Amino acid sequence: MQAACADDLPAIALTLAKAFVDDPVFAVLFGGNVTPGPATRFFEIIGKVQLPHGMVFTTTGREAAAIWAPPGQWKMPNSQIVKYAPGLMRVFGRRLFANLGVLSLLEKNHPSEPHYYLAFIGTDPAHQGKGFGGALIRPIIERCDAEGVGAYLESSKESNLAFYARLGFETTKMLTHKAGVPQWLMWRDPK
Repeated sequence: MQAACADDLPAIALTLAKAFVDDPVFAVLFGGNVTPGPATRFFEIIGKVQLPHGMVFTTTGREAAAIWAPPGQWKMPNSQIVKYAPGLMRVFGRRLFANLGVLSLLEKNHPSEPHYYLAFIGTDPAHQGKGFGGALIRPIIERCDAEGVGAYLESSKESNLAFYARLGFETTKMLTHKAGVPQWLMWRDPK
């Protein structure tokens, strides 16, 4: 695992876009069809927001990437929303306003106690099953343990729950979005 820099963002964004092409919540956000172009632009924006916190990580060959937020920095500040609103409009078009409802539901259920937030993690499908995901999570949960703070994520695939459970995350709640798509909220206490 290595910290990403601005030059890494295009490759990282493409890797995440490939990883999320079959994600159920992303399908809702993208109107049923997640395509690499718009999804890549979305991940570039999110990467730019979190890069200053030093919490964007990747593998050496950019096969996988994770975007974390440090305690107290998980919510996009209004100044960043304004700055990136034109880009988000290009990504989502008229769906942007409907998507705010999805994000609002997640925000209302976001824990208030200090934690590291795993906003996004993904591995290029050609490289899945090689341990890259765990390699991107373990150093941060070790930091959580050392600092005595929790870690939090939202999983939109039931098939990923066992993977996160092996890393110490427990499902705290299951949400169902208006489109009928479930999402699992997961918390890890520091050890």
